[in-house]
Amino acid sequence: MRITTAVLWAAAVLVGLQTSTSSPDNFVDHSSQNLSSVPTDLPPTAEFLDLSCNYIHQLHKGDFKNTAHLRFLNVSWNSLEEIDPETFLDTPLLEHLDLSHNRLKNLSGQQYLLHTGNLLMLDLSSNTFLTMTLGSEFSGLVKLEKLIVGAKNISVGDFKNIAKVKLRILTLSLEDELYYEAGSLESVRAEKLQIAFGSNQKIDHNLTDDALSIFDEVEMMNMKYGYKELSKHLRQRVAIKTSGFYLTNISIEWADLTEYVNVALHTSFQHLGASDVNIMNPPQHETEVTKTSKVKSFTARRAAVSSFLFSQEALYKFFISMPVESVAITESPLIHMTCPQTQSNIRKLDFSNCAMSDSIFSSVVGEKIVECENLSNLKNLTLVGNNLKNLHLLSKRLQYMSSLENLDLSVNSIGYDGLLECIWPSSITNISLSSNSLTDSVFKCLPNRTQILDLQNNQISVVPQAIFKLRYLSSLNLNANRLRDLPVCDAFPILQRLMLRSNALHAPSVNMLESCPKLNFLDVSFNPFTCTCALRSFIKLAIKSETTSSPTGIELLGWPQGYYCSYPEDVRNSTLRDISIPEVSCNVGLLAATILVPAGILIITVVMLCYHLDVPWYTGMIWQWTRAKHRARMQQVRPEDLVGLEFHAFVSYSQHDVDWVHNFLLPNLEGPAGGLRVCHHEKHFVPGKTIIENIISCVEKCRRSVFVLSAHFVKSEWCHYELYFASHQHLTLGTDSIVLVLLEPLPQYLIPSKYYQLKSMMNRHTYLEWPQDRAKQRLFWANLRAALQTDLPNAPVTQTQE
Repeated sequence: MRITTAVLWAAAVLVGLQTSTSSPDNFVDHSSQNLSSVPTDLPPTAEFLDLSCNYIHQLHKGDFKNTAHLRFLNVSWNSLEEIDPETFLDTPLLEHLDLSHNRLKNLSGQQYLLHTGNLLMLDLSSNTFLTMTLGSEFSGLVKLEKLIVGAKNISVGDFKNIAKVKLRILTLSLEDELYYEAGSLESVRAEKLQIAFGSNQKIDHNLTDDALSIFDEVEMMNMKYGYKELSKHLRQRVAIKTSGFYLTNISIEWADLTEYVNVALHTSFQHLGASDVNIMNPPQHETEVTKTSKVKSFTARRAAVSSFLFSQEALYKFFISMPVESVAITESPLIHMTCPQTQSNIRKLDFSNCAMSDSIFSSVVGEKIVECENLSNLKNLTLVGNNLKNLHLLSKRLQYMSSLENLDLSVNSIGYDGLLECIWPSSITNISLSSNSLTDSVFKCLPNRTQILDLQNNQISVVPQAIFKLRYLSSLNLNANRLRDLPVCDAFPILQRLMLRSNALHAPSVNMLESCPKLNFLDVSFNPFTCTCALRSFIKLAIKSETTSSPTGIELLGWPQGYYCSYPEDVRNSTLRDISIPEVSCNVGLLAATILVPAGILIITVVMLCYHLDVPWYTGMIWQWTRAKHRARMQQVRPEDLVGLEFHAFVSYSQHDVDWVHNFLLPNLEGPAGGLRVCHHEKHFVPGKTIIENIISCVEKCRRSVFVLSAHFVKSEWCHYELYFASHQHLTLGTDSIVLVLLEPLPQYLIPSKYYQLKSMMNRHTYLEWPQDRAKQRLFWANLRAALQTDLPNAPVTQTQE
């Protein structure tokens, strides 16, 4: 009984945790701590308090004054004898109270219940109650759903104070020496009666009669004896109100079990069930089962045999041959199930969590495997959690089940290699293959009229396009697979619901959805989304789906809570709705336009400003000045190279340009600003010598030769001679001795062919252009002086003419 109480308490706590928003910190466990009283330091946030298996004799007023939120209290397995009437005055939310296995004595004196109006479950079993007389305080428990109680004597009128309480379950924990008065339960209003037998308790006929005539469901627990009496009693009963009859935690002989089942099948029961069954002396030969019955379903859970030497075939045939619509044998070590010998009326079979193999329903005749043809009325087949492995073989096992509509093969080890064609009955519309070892090839082995397909938790990485069409498929569950993108719906023309949660989708291709015109619901939550440009279209779709009048017509399930970024790091764990990916960063054309247009405008503006402010000219002039300075520093002029040089420059110009030379050139070179020595023919040609001799003499005395180029210059014969001798000296000495000054624009075509040397110089040498703008002339003279500047050791000799 102690184990049963612990299980009930655990179940109550589990239900409470599921319906509560409380945290696990609100569970306080003080069980098995040798306590003699309720601890005074209970946390005020406590909702679940376990004080079981201690030595608490009394509960006093104020024991729970600090636990106003208490909802679950377990004080079972103590030595509790007395409870103060105001003990639970401070716990108005209390819903589950377990006081079982104590020493409480009087069921009519439980005054503390006056302050427990919100109780849903009350356990008073295994105390020292002599009579079942419930006191008036029980009438206030209007919310009570489950009452567990026991006493040695149960009489008429004992339950009158709960006549108005609508219980869901009443559990009678019977004592070994029970006195039950017929009709004692007539005032009880409960949907289900549980009768928990003591260790040596036998069937009480009066109690059984009342149970079967008053309650819709009856469950007998912990029976060890009296199965023959039970079968006899059921055989003699004519009027039975009970529709569901169940046996729990029993040990029974195979002969007694089959007799009980055959008798029960002839009653008016609608549902038979048994759980935690230990079958002793299993069959060696086939056992007959009745051919007709009013019973609709038979359920067995956690059934096992205590012997290994028996006929498995006989055991399987008994259950598969039952004349009911539904048979469920679950959590039992069944390794096989045979085919009925005749056409069966069974419409629903459930062999969940057994040990079934791929040979299910088949038989071997000689060397031939014979498939089952006697389950043609079967509509629902559940084989969850077995040892099934081959999808192709399973299709063969089921091929003759022509009425089969719903098939559940989840939680197995099923695979399919795609080599052999599957043979499914065409009637299947709903198939679950979740939690198996299936890959992409599974789409070649599916019933062609499937409407609902569950393939979650497999190893599918892509939905192949080259598959036959599932024209009727409306719901496809591919959660927890390995898909990297949305599937194409060409093979599923009326698909309405697509589940892709927990796959490997980084950036779903929204354009894939164009092939799914009927799609209404899409779930791609909890995928590792990469929040880059490729995801912008999906985010737009998701945001549009928030409105009821979404233009896409698709509702995105789990949005936005289940949609997070996994990359880049700076937005990891941010919801997709909260991030922003600018369009300019994703559109190459727009990005280029954004960069190039401002850059182009800037360049044009700079060019125009430069042109307006003559920046190119200034730049060129500064460059020439810098080069001249650099050349002057880098060139090592030897003293012997300057011997005989008296002038910095010889100026050659046309007589038509004499005004510019006298008014501008000479003052800026010879004056205080320049300090240069300039030789020109008007001042330094020696009378009596020929012009050619004067030209040669002047060129030889000057370190540089400056030629003032203009249209008149190229027409002058003497200028041509001066240029010729200067260029000859340049070639002889190997120095950069010629400086060209362009007084006015001089196109190449205006230069006569005989001036080929001038053309060559203008192409090879940088020349200085005379600016008309006075603001630029200052830089012009600085460049020219820099080109001519050098230290001459000898001053010119002044000649006196007589």
